[in-house]
Amino acid sequence: MSKEFLASLDASGRRFALVASRYSRTVTDRLIDGAVDCLKQHDVSEEGIEVVWVPGSFEIPLAAQAAARSGRFDAVLGLGCVLRGDTPHFEHISREVSRGLFQVGYDTGVPTVFGVITADTVEQAIERSGFKGGGRGYEAALVALEMIGVIGYLAASPAPRRKRK
Repeated sequence: MSKEFLASLDASGRRFALVASRYSRTVTDRLIDGAVDCLKQHDVSEEGIEVVWVPGSFEIPLAAQAAARSGRFDAVLGLGCVLRGDTPHFEHISREVSRGLFQVGYDTGVPTVFGVITADTVEQAIERSGFKGGGRGYEAALVALEMIGVIGYLAASPAPRRKRK
C-alpha cells in the first residue's frame, strides 16, 4: 500500500497575512470575515491574523511577496474582487493577480492563496464572497491551513535513499 499524508488543519500558534484590496470593499470585507472566521475556528488567535490593505487587486501580489519574505507569516491570503467591465482590463488584472500570487508562493515557499473573486456581475461577486455564509474567503483560509501542513510535511520528510548498484 502506498503511503499517504493528510494535513491537520490545527493552526494554533500560526500567523496569517490577509492582503486585501480596498476596491470593491463591500465584497472584500465579506472575504475577510470568512477567512477570519475559518482561522479562528481552527485555533488561530486574534494576534495571529493581520489584515494589510492595498489600493486594488493588482497590488495584492507585491504586498503578498513582502509579507511572505518577512518571515512573520506561515501563510498569505490575497483577498479582493475584480469585476468584468466593457474593456479587456478585467482579463489583464485577473491574469496578473493570479500569476503574481502563484509566483510569490513558488518563489518563497510560503503558502500563498488566491482568494480573489473574478466575476461578471456585482451579484455574482456578492454571492461568492460569503453573504450567505462561508464563501471564497473561508475557502481560501482552509487552503492556507492545509498547505501549511503539506509544505511542512514535505520539507521535514527525508528523501528515500536509492540503493547503488
